[in-house]
Amino acid sequence: MVSGEEKIDVLLRPKRQVTLPFRVCEKLGLEFGDRLEIEVRGNAIIARPKKTVALEALKEIRDAFKKSGITEDELLKSVEEKRHGKT
Repeated sequence: MVSGEEKIDVLLRPKRQVTLPFRVCEKLGLEFGDRLEIEVRGNAIIARPKKTVALEALKEIRDAFKKSGITEDELLKSVEEKRHGKT
């Protein structure tokens, strides 16, 4: 569905390929060469742009840091200390 209202038929080709319509790509911000994450949920296929998945993971990491109280500077300092053998 596009914008939650429209169903779009696509054809599964002999090599198991599907062409996404332009308006779907435009709506999702997909460009040639972008990767998709495919999830099978029951009898449904869910495809998400990998860049969206990565941004969601980054947000979760950021939220975890906020909850922990560790600052980016503290983290970087700790990494440098470990790298140089200081504990």
